[in-house]
Amino acid sequence: MKTYALLALGAALSTASATTPAQTATPTRQAAAADRPWADKTLDPDRRTALLLARMTQDEKLTLVFGYFGTPKPDKNYLPVAEARAGSAGYVPGIPRLGIPPQWQTDAGMGVATQVAAAQKRERTALPSSLSIAASWDPALAYRAGAIIGDEAWRSGFNILLGGGVNLVREPRGGRNFEYGGEDPLLAGIMAGRQVAGVQSQNVVGTLKHFAMNNQETGRGKGNSVIGDAEARMSDLLAFQIALEQSDAGAFMCSYNRVNGTHACENPYLLTDVLRRDWGFKGFVMSDWGATHSTVAAANAGLDQQSGHPFDDAPYFAAPLKAALTAGTVSPETLDRMAGGVLHAMFASGLFDRPVTGETAIDYAAHATITRDAAARGAVLLRNERSMLPLSPAVRSIVVIGGHADKGVLAGGGSSLVYPRGGNAVPGLQPTGWPGPVVYYPSSPLEAIRARAPNARVTWLDGRDPAAAAAAARAADVAIVFATQWTAESHDTDIALEDGQDALIAAVADANPRTTVVLETGGAVLTPWADRTAAILEVWYPGTNGAPAIADLLFGVVAPSGRLPVTFPASPDQMVRPGPIDPRNLRGAETADVRLSEGAAVGYKWFERQRLTPRFAFGHGLTYTRFTLGALTAAPRGDGVVARFTVRNTGQRRGLAVPQLYVSPVAGGWEAPKRLGGWQTVDLPAGASRQLTVTIDPRLLATFDPQSRRWRIAAGRYTVALAQSSSDIAATTTVTLAEHSLPVGWRP
Repeated sequence: MKTYALLALGAALSTASATTPAQTATPTRQAAAADRPWADKTLDPDRRTALLLARMTQDEKLTLVFGYFGTPKPDKNYLPVAEARAGSAGYVPGIPRLGIPPQWQTDAGMGVATQVAAAQKRERTALPSSLSIAASWDPALAYRAGAIIGDEAWRSGFNILLGGGVNLVREPRGGRNFEYGGEDPLLAGIMAGRQVAGVQSQNVVGTLKHFAMNNQETGRGKGNSVIGDAEARMSDLLAFQIALEQSDAGAFMCSYNRVNGTHACENPYLLTDVLRRDWGFKGFVMSDWGATHSTVAAANAGLDQQSGHPFDDAPYFAAPLKAALTAGTVSPETLDRMAGGVLHAMFASGLFDRPVTGETAIDYAAHATITRDAAARGAVLLRNERSMLPLSPAVRSIVVIGGHADKGVLAGGGSSLVYPRGGNAVPGLQPTGWPGPVVYYPSSPLEAIRARAPNARVTWLDGRDPAAAAAAARAADVAIVFATQWTAESHDTDIALEDGQDALIAAVADANPRTTVVLETGGAVLTPWADRTAAILEVWYPGTNGAPAIADLLFGVVAPSGRLPVTFPASPDQMVRPGPIDPRNLRGAETADVRLSEGAAVGYKWFERQRLTPRFAFGHGLTYTRFTLGALTAAPRGDGVVARFTVRNTGQRRGLAVPQLYVSPVAGGWEAPKRLGGWQTVDLPAGASRQLTVTIDPRLLATFDPQSRRWRIAAGRYTVALAQSSSDIAATTTVTLAEHSLPVGWRP
């Protein structure tokens, strides 16, 4: 990484160059350094924060804890301050007297987004969806992906990025599942955490959200997520805890919903007891836009920054907070915690030392290569009968059907939407307003397929007429159907494909047994036609360079290596809450309970506890070679268990294996039969083998005891299973553990 000289902090930080070469210190510069000891980069963020906080007035501290929306909001007669980046999510003024830079905030987890109400959209690189990144099961890839988002954010003039999402996928119909990391706390925590670490490597503060139990969009401002302490600690909260350990994220964003009766953004259990006391978090908690409901209760509970004025009913952390300080209902020490958390995050991520300067050049070509690789790595080959894929270069005729595949690839909607270079490939689809617009990135799978099959006759049908599509499929060597599911923030989506796509796929598959279905979805969908198809490739939302990645996979230039981060149900009645997602009382009541009755048994754990067979299991994914797993051993080490095993590529071509370890007590007693304990991703040439070692996090061998606030591992025998997926076990062994416990804030 380049090194950047510390700028003279007396200069206006909003206009200074980030690449000004170091200069010989002048007496004026030496005086400035002596006057601002927090500018010393050799000091740790704790010390720098303390030094600066001691020099701030109350009004200056108050400046840091109240944020403005960066885009006009006509329904509130609101215009942003001139210093905000146009079309952005947020702005918090800086304090030039002390050299504190402004906070320029942008959405979100897949790239640098622009608000839908903005007159002019930034056109930036869009990564594949966060769920797609999670499907790679590759923490190094997640870090690289985060780094390019962070780079584009910094080069777009932003120093705080409002992503990534960690909430577990409890509700398969959840509108924001594509922004999250799946249904398992270990997988989601590691993958989201590494992506945020990549963001912060570019001197941009990353954000873990939405804290916590924000598992559905319907009634998100009214829903009260009801769950026990132990169950929460072993599921969603464990995911956030692991993500924090992996990232040292500077910010958390509290969610819209209530948790056990109290709004998340004024919930002392979440913001003080768990986040600060138990996990030692030193950064700041910002509210989601419109999720602040009070002044005194929120500040005292642990909220540090009210974000996105005027989304809330009142500017709670502006004049009302100053009045509360005067009245003594909020203490000066609380304000110090609030402002100090903001400063700590800014110091830790280098916002003082490499200040943003506005827009600078972005290497889009390099980023396109990374997004293409990420799209391919996250794609999951669900089915491949008779080795349908990869397609032969000698294929003579291909019909491509549906999904606007002639124009582009689908993106998810809402605040995380990244507008692509080249604009929307399919404009005008409903909804065109919030949470839309529906956007297709101008990366055409049809053209990419034609490029990979130059000697084939490749034809296109839009799929609106199933009979015509079936006739075209019958006349072709190969049929490829693109099926889409648009999901977005603020509303939830049926788990079934919409607009007659199931009937289209069935008709085409019946007409041509060599039919491949390419799914572009926000999460799991029902596949009632699966047994009638030859191949199914799930590519999620593949980002701005998705089409060439899809063609590479179809023709074997790249072998699929993704594994499912979510379970695909066989039918709706297998879901925890199969009824309507919008209970009547969420429509008019002030609040309504959403009972998370599955507790910590989320996703595959629920299926196994209920003895249900899904359509496609968590961890499932095929490729173009074969792997065998064996020679498994396990033994206690330190607080946990270390397992060793061998992976061999027994096929005819190179491929990526993702061997998984699952753990369970022989005596039972957990929330579900087994838990994911660890995994590795390994690249193996044909015929090669590797011995791998995986250390199992001891918290995954434990249950959480709310009374003692400790992780307790019971004495006894535990099974360690080596697997291709949660339902495909290759080998097992047992290990005997002594009874012991770990502190609530234990870190690996």
